[in-house]
Amino acid sequence: MNSRRQITNHAEGIKVEQNLNTSNNEEIKNGQQLTDHDPEIQDKLTVTVLNDNESDKQQQMMLADVDIRGSFAKEFNPLGLQLNGAKTLDQNEVAIALKDFDNTKDNHMGQNRRVVEDFIQEGILNTRNTFNDILADIGPIVGYASEPLLPLYKACAPLNGIIQNILFYVQSALEETSEQPLDGLTIDESAAIRLYTIEWEGSHQSLYSKLNYTLKTASREELRPYFKYLKLFVTALAKLPCTPPSNIWRGVTKDLSAQFPPNTPVTWWSFTSCTTTLTVLENNIYLGKTGNRTLFSVEAINGRSIRAHSHFNSEDEVLLLPGTHMVVQSRLDAAPDLHIIHLKQVIPEEVLLEPPFEGALLYPKTGRAWYHKKRFMISIFLSIAVIIGAMILGAILGTQSSSKVPQCMQPYGTSAIYQTGNSSSSLTLTDINNDKQVDIAVANNLQNTITIILNYGDGVFPSLLEFATGISPSIMTTADFNNDKKIDLAVINQGENTVSVLLGNGDGTCQTQIKFPTGNMPASITSADFNNDNKNDIAIANYADNNVSVLLGYGDGTFQTRFNLLTGNSPNSIISADFNNDNKVDLAVTNWGNNTVSVLLGNGDGTFQNATVLKTGSQPMALISADFNHDNKTDIAVTNQADNTISVLFGDGNGKFQNATLYATGSSPWFLVSTDFNNDNNLDIAVTNEGDNTVSVMLGNRNGKFQSATVFPTGSYPEFLTAADFNNDHNMDLAIINKAGKSISVFLGEGHGLFQNQSIIVTGTSSLCVMAVNFNNDNLIDLIIANSDINTVGILLGNGKGIFLTPIRVPTVSNTTYVISADFNRDNKIDLAVASTELGIIKVLIGKGNGNFFDGSFPTGSNPTSVISANFNNDHYADIAVAIGWFRNHIITGWWWWWW
Repeated sequence: MNSRRQITNHAEGIKVEQNLNTSNNEEIKNGQQLTDHDPEIQDKLTVTVLNDNESDKQQQMMLADVDIRGSFAKEFNPLGLQLNGAKTLDQNEVAIALKDFDNTKDNHMGQNRRVVEDFIQEGILNTRNTFNDILADIGPIVGYASEPLLPLYKACAPLNGIIQNILFYVQSALEETSEQPLDGLTIDESAAIRLYTIEWEGSHQSLYSKLNYTLKTASREELRPYFKYLKLFVTALAKLPCTPPSNIWRGVTKDLSAQFPPNTPVTWWSFTSCTTTLTVLENNIYLGKTGNRTLFSVEAINGRSIRAHSHFNSEDEVLLLPGTHMVVQSRLDAAPDLHIIHLKQVIPEEVLLEPPFEGALLYPKTGRAWYHKKRFMISIFLSIAVIIGAMILGAILGTQSSSKVPQCMQPYGTSAIYQTGNSSSSLTLTDINNDKQVDIAVANNLQNTITIILNYGDGVFPSLLEFATGISPSIMTTADFNNDKKIDLAVINQGENTVSVLLGNGDGTCQTQIKFPTGNMPASITSADFNNDNKNDIAIANYADNNVSVLLGYGDGTFQTRFNLLTGNSPNSIISADFNNDNKVDLAVTNWGNNTVSVLLGNGDGTFQNATVLKTGSQPMALISADFNHDNKTDIAVTNQADNTISVLFGDGNGKFQNATLYATGSSPWFLVSTDFNNDNNLDIAVTNEGDNTVSVMLGNRNGKFQSATVFPTGSYPEFLTAADFNNDHNMDLAIINKAGKSISVFLGEGHGLFQNQSIIVTGTSSLCVMAVNFNNDNLIDLIIANSDINTVGILLGNGKGIFLTPIRVPTVSNTTYVISADFNRDNKIDLAVASTELGIIKVLIGKGNGNFFDGSFPTGSNPTSVISANFNNDHYADIAVAIGWFRNHIITGWWWWWW
């Protein structure tokens, strides 16, 4: 049990109170000397604890047998101590040092400079002219793990002569530390992290600066004085959970782009501070907006969020461990003096950092990302029930009369293959080129594009158009954002926390994207008129900020500054509907982190009431709304990823819902869509099952209940899906994103709940979202996909026969996560809005009506996760709402351009 004791120092009228943390239950009484001996440290620390009446006595601090070597002894010893021999500090010296230390708290300790590498000093430039430590001839970090786990002041004792005033900063770190630290850390472990984050006074180098300099440039033998601190520090970090795989940022005040061509291996030997919020780097204290700058976008897998244990507890700092190994994915010159290097972290083949203790996990356990996890298997009883049910169903079907409607025994025909971008993540259906045919738009997550596939009207999509987005586009939506009667797109970019809006030209092409900042990790997007002004707005769910961002549209493709609405933990899907029959648009959001749905009733002026919370199954992933039971009241259906079920919640028409009814799906259900697949005027549901590469189709009854699912095989890791009539046969079809397969599966419906064999459109990119819309005003459905890996939106124009054309790629922003479409500028042309998690903006692409776009950007909160569009304030213009995932909610009133 750790105890805290008070030390009072008196000197010439200066009274400084300090708390001494000890790591045992020893009693310290007034006038009693506390002496610690450690033969491994070879240090004797003596502190006399005074009471208020002993103002004339001295506090003695004995330093003995600490061998100080190297050129740093004088630099970090302004008191002129003989550090290699015993020395008693008089009271005045201690008081002056403590007073100097206290002044630091209001000066340099108030600025966190670790997220930016500053090359202003020539000496630093000469020794750090590279940011790739793989070029240095130094070995792995080993040996420190065999040290004992000591209290912080003992662990730092060997650094007395190396780092100026370290014991005073140790004391400050212990004072700031809670007696019950978070994450299961001890007081000393939490304080070890806090000590690392403190900025030292004046020109003196801080602990983090000296430690990292030694890690990067010195021999491993010179690292030995740090071993005891490293044991405590790395032990604490290893106990913290790895942050979910995401893009984090680090800035350098120098042009390093020439050192990082694509596919270059990179190793960072130091502890590397990064931020999840790009606006931090924009501040002139850090990277600023001018001068040569290099911005590292790191796709990290084992970062540690140290906010709860940091001296700067208001900043979202993520720490990368020494030996972080990465590969350069791409290099982008975003401006003449701003260069972006995209790094992807990989687990090194050899040990670069020894684990601090047996069983310590420096990297996450092998498995899927958070959105791929499947925590539970179907129970044996459910499996038996399924088998018995299948036997009964088979017996019934085997005795049915042949006069019944014939069933297709070979429902799958020859596959057709269509090329899109890399790692397609989502798709949407719309008539992009105004030919009255349903086209496809696909988000390509790794290629940072969207692909538009134009439909010829027969379910074939031969033409693909691709447009640039932000980094890692994922989820998107379509609407007319500029009121030109042409479909536009909105895509969230998870790699940079933005949404891209691409205004449609009405011919299947888009104008250049317009970006708007979102919150952290935008996960989903929707579009509607939230304020009843006949202008489409956008709402985005921000997974990392636990909120929704709403952007009210001006009707010309631009948006007001966002405002935020609180949700539950980790919102990851958002929809808009009228849940209380007041003719005002409401919002509903799934909260993956606490197994709930938040319903936010709209006031019709763009504002919303506080959320009503509904219980779901485990890990709700996506949701839809519809009237499943024909009572003219809006209901909700939710996929429960960990339970392998969907929850159906019937609405009562006043914003409240009945308890959920559960239906079994396949393994790890992902997204779902509702439409009438068998032409019986009852709504059915289709669900992608990412865990077993299938799609489940559940036919609905008039009372809102659903039949057992019929299962169809898909590509690898099916996630996002959309439904429309691709081939104009009046039967509903399906388009499904296969994330791992980098493809789209198109299922042409037979009209009685069965489908032809899937046609595979090979995207070649990591697409996260797909939508169906008539994008080029030809009355044919087109497809739109968000390509998050190449930062584009892909438009696949349909020909009305179920065939789609080669994708058109529209540039967006980094980590595009979600896209929606609407007419934002009232020109009857479809526009797009794309959200980016890395930049925290929304990018709006104003459609020209021919498939080309203009672009612009608008800020949201951190990590926007979802976006919707609606008329929130009754001004007949489309507005935008953005969901932000972890910490806060805001409201936007007036837009500004992103600082790039």
